[in-house]
Amino acid sequence: MAITRPRAPYIERNITFDQFYTTLESLGIVPVVVLDKVEDAAPLAHALMAAGMKSAEVTFRTACAAECIAAMAEAEPEMCVGAGTVLTVEQVEQARAAGAKFIVSPGYNEDVVKHCIDIDLPVLPGTVTPSEVTAAENLGLKITKFFPAAQYGGLNTIKALAAPFVGHRFMPTGGVSTANVEEYLSSSAIIACGGTWMVKPALFADGDFSKVEQIAREAMDVVKKVRG
Repeated sequence: MAITRPRAPYIERNITFDQFYTTLESLGIVPVVVLDKVEDAAPLAHALMAAGMKSAEVTFRTACAAECIAAMAEAEPEMCVGAGTVLTVEQVEQARAAGAKFIVSPGYNEDVVKHCIDIDLPVLPGTVTPSEVTAAENLGLKITKFFPAAQYGGLNTIKALAAPFVGHRFMPTGGVSTANVEEYLSSSAIIACGGTWMVKPALFADGDFSKVEQIAREAMDVVKKVRG
């Protein structure tokens, strides 16, 4: 007798996650941002949007992360601004209050994941093993982060995981660059890529964000080339 798998818990309630997944695929690349100064948030958002890169994952690696999320969201209302390196439920709430539209976590924290599902805030937890992917799938998540991608085998490992978990897709981050982003995006197992190469602090340390815009534009050209 065939065993019927339970439906994903959030799918019955709303389509927030599915809408986010559609947005994520259209974005192609999500810049992973580390900001030490709130005053850099708005000009960085302007530079990314000018390049056609309409998203940013602001990491909770600095004390001003929530303020930067709010500043970017205010500066560019059409930008999909989320929070990264989220490790606790408290940080989820800080990010949501600041206007974050999605949450990214480096690992699989069930408390964080369940809380995000409960409040209908899209979440991408990190999964790099079959057990972690299973845990995410059991809560209805079809998209997860793969971090650190380079250290865990990159695209080859992702393809190996995607084979048994049919329909599951990944957002690799960590080691993604201009050298391999096209290869990643060409795989059906990849919904989008996260990366830092276009938003490294050294690029705008002097207050000039033109290099950010240039590199981000080149990255988006790759997205257009691969996905049309």
